[in-house]
Amino acid sequence: MGDAEFPDDDGVLDIGTAVMVRTRYLGSWATGFEVAELLHDGYRLRRVSDGTLLAQEVDFEAVRPEVDGL
Repeated sequence: MGDAEFPDDDGVLDIGTAVMVRTRYLGSWATGFEVAELLHDGYRLRRVSDGTLLAQEVDFEAVRPEVDGL
């Protein structure tokens, strides 16, 4: 997934944090995920609705904390 470095400690999301993920197709933000694991180039995410781990690592910059009301 590239040569991204870990974000600053202040920017690392804790495991279990509810997050939004930027979609590759439209670039919009999708809700319903949480951080399952911190990896070298990004996060492994879990879909909250059914607990499924996403197969592909997601880059740090494509994940942000979930915002209420979206």
